[in-house]
Amino acid sequence: MSGAVRMKALILAAGYGTRLYSLVKDTPKALLEIKAKPLVNYILEKVAALPDLDEVILVTNNKFYAAFQDWAERQTAYPHPIHVINDGTNTPEDRLGSIGDIDFVLKKRTVDDDMLVIGSDNLFDYDLDAYIGFALKKVPSVTIGLYDLGDREEARKFGVVVLDAQGRVISFEEKPAQPTSTLVAMCLYFFPRKSLGFIADYLAESGTSDAAGDYIWWLHKRKNVYGFQFTGKWYDIGSVETYKQAQEKFPS
Repeated sequence: MSGAVRMKALILAAGYGTRLYSLVKDTPKALLEIKAKPLVNYILEKVAALPDLDEVILVTNNKFYAAFQDWAERQTAYPHPIHVINDGTNTPEDRLGSIGDIDFVLKKRTVDDDMLVIGSDNLFDYDLDAYIGFALKKVPSVTIGLYDLGDREEARKFGVVVLDAQGRVISFEEKPAQPTSTLVAMCLYFFPRKSLGFIADYLAESGTSDAAGDYIWWLHKRKNVYGFQFTGKWYDIGSVETYKQAQEKFPS
């Protein structure tokens, strides 16, 4: 990056962990521990050294706001400011959804920086430097993080992507019954600042704010969207089973 453009990392943590309720209850999913460390701290470590990062924002709901505020206050050694934003929702029924929360933050903060958006249930061991380097070469286009599951049955649970030879998204299907590939979206997005206005356009046109995958599908029909494939280990901590797998297999 060059000039005055900075980058903010936005962690999406406003879900209610309904599929993990036996573990979550009154603890946010992102604060569940993997190898004695909160899940969200793995994300903090990955973004800490990114060039031009000047702030980490975490958006959550009213139910978990106090817990995240307490967590943020304890990150005293972290090299960047951490700000927690409350989207004001109280139940799964009134949640804003991932795109709704991104829009909420953009309106509340009037962000004029590039933005790296990461779902708080992502757990991966791949460094972000190569991804950001690739994404910066594609500015002003959006670049999404991808992972090859190698299993079509598992891919049905995610947004399934096909890329062309330049890494451009040419097909995006959210949770298809018959996946065309095993390459899936990770809830990891690099939004150059000039692309941020498209989110409001999408919300106005679609009237839906839930799945980020629906937004990427909409966007790739109108603009170039690129995908970067991560390697190594990746877990989407969305169920008790994947949480247990991560506890057993993720490197400490």
